[in-house]
Amino acid sequence: MTDKTDELKQQTNGSVDLYLDGQALGGRSDTSRRAFLRNTTAAGLIGGFAVAARPIQAQQVISTGFDGLETDEAFIEENGIELYAYYAKPKDAKGPLPTVIVCSEIFGVHEHIADIARRFAKQGYLAIAPEFFTRAGDPVSLGTIAEILKEIVGKTPDAQVMDDIRASLAWAAKNGGDPERVGITGFCWGGRITWLACANIPQMKAGVAWYGRLVGEKSENFPAHPVDLAKELKAPVLGLYGEKDDGIPLSTVDQMKSALAAATGNAAAQGSKFEIYPDAPHAFHADYRASYREAAAKDGWEKCLAWFAQHGV
Repeated sequence: MTDKTDELKQQTNGSVDLYLDGQALGGRSDTSRRAFLRNTTAAGLIGGFAVAARPIQAQQVISTGFDGLETDEAFIEENGIELYAYYAKPKDAKGPLPTVIVCSEIFGVHEHIADIARRFAKQGYLAIAPEFFTRAGDPVSLGTIAEILKEIVGKTPDAQVMDDIRASLAWAAKNGGDPERVGITGFCWGGRITWLACANIPQMKAGVAWYGRLVGEKSENFPAHPVDLAKELKAPVLGLYGEKDDGIPLSTVDQMKSALAAATGNAAAQGSKFEIYPDAPHAFHADYRASYREAAAKDGWEKCLAWFAQHGV
């Protein structure tokens, strides 16, 4: 790396995700967005962790290489804007691939989410991680979770996210994805979105929600939460939650279980289930943070893959 990149690292406390060898990554000048997605070679992504996610591990525990993969950014046309996305799939794949949408935490599509997309690609999927916050701003640039919730998440309506997922699936169908084998998974904010997508998008075959909120206050941008939509599920969801999650108490999980049980006649609701990991906190899958719990994360990953296989993804 050049001295210029080292200088940028110092200026941003090591959180540089916009430059490689002193150059803006890619040919566009959209410096407010995820330029780090443009570096998709074996050199790997640079930085890319939100300041608000600190403290982070000295290095990401799991780092998935690029060998045998095609990885790049996509610009998906959606209601007059270009929705940014990172995608990964097996290189030279023959035939349409099962497709999985990867929904980020409130921190957006950073290095960890890109790595998860590559993990799915290594399993034979076309994995797409849309940047749902394209319109609202860049979470990486904000220093606190409160700021991200107010300035980014609060300005990203559920209906808009559902439209973005539909647009991403349409893009996938034109770029090697199988529209008949579609799943979705997400973490924290993305876990909640996973539940919503499985209630709103008939194309979904299955979802895996990692510690996504299940209840909450309603508003114009957020008119319903997972507990309100149990009877409308169109695809079964596997919920992976931590017993020691301070933000998502098990009482809310029990509320969701009751709502699912009450949705008689709905096969997707009746087929949904939870896995609760003892002693696991929130974000136990985030291997770049101190909350990471290896045993729970690895078991959840295996159950995620098995769930998709079981339900035709």
